[in-house]
Amino acid sequence: MLLMNKLNIDLRKYLQQNHNQLTWKERIQIITDITLALQRIHKENAIHRDLHSGNILFKNYFGISDLRFCRPADKPLKSIYRNLPYIAPEVIIGRKQTFKSDIYSIAMLMWEISSGQPPFIDCEHDYDLAMNIVNGIRPKIVPGTPLEYKNLMKQSFHSNKSYDFHIPNNIDDFNKLSNIRNDYKIEAIQQQTMNRHIKDNDEDEAHNNPNLHSEEQDELELPD
Repeated sequence: MLLMNKLNIDLRKYLQQNHNQLTWKERIQIITDITLALQRIHKENAIHRDLHSGNILFKNYFGISDLRFCRPADKPLKSIYRNLPYIAPEVIIGRKQTFKSDIYSIAMLMWEISSGQPPFIDCEHDYDLAMNIVNGIRPKIVPGTPLEYKNLMKQSFHSNKSYDFHIPNNIDDFNKLSNIRNDYKIEAIQQQTMNRHIKDNDEDEAHNNPNLHSEEQDELELPD
């Protein structure tokens, strides 16, 4: 959703406050909201050009704000923005911005959502960081990141130093994130069903063995 009015909180502050409580299902929902909003921009043949966690705003959903630099894809800007960690390496070296440049920013947002902190938070946003990004340096993947999420993020990091990027040509490829979210819901249901099955077996054994006593367990809860 594109947002022009002021909402409650930006993504950066939201992650600072809620990172430790977020499930992967919730993290995937956040990036899904963002990519759906960016999809609408790209379908208008426009590029946002300045995506970062400070202009992703939340009220009942996450949406993209700050459309000052958003313009048709054939009308490039001639400036490098202050949010260096989110800028695609080809833009840093002076190439024109494309849909892929926005997707690089999405990859950095994916990393931020997984880690709870902005990329390269311990680095000065200077020439050295710019050259490191151009030379393929990327934030380290957070342990426990779902494989599909990790692969999509790495694919969008533009890590090939020859700049022959094998990445999605537009944001439509990120629709697979919805499949990841749905898979996690299915896995959660299956796991809880398995736990209930194990509990039932234990209760049967306990009923037939006076030396065993089953403990009270939570009822099956379906994910939201």
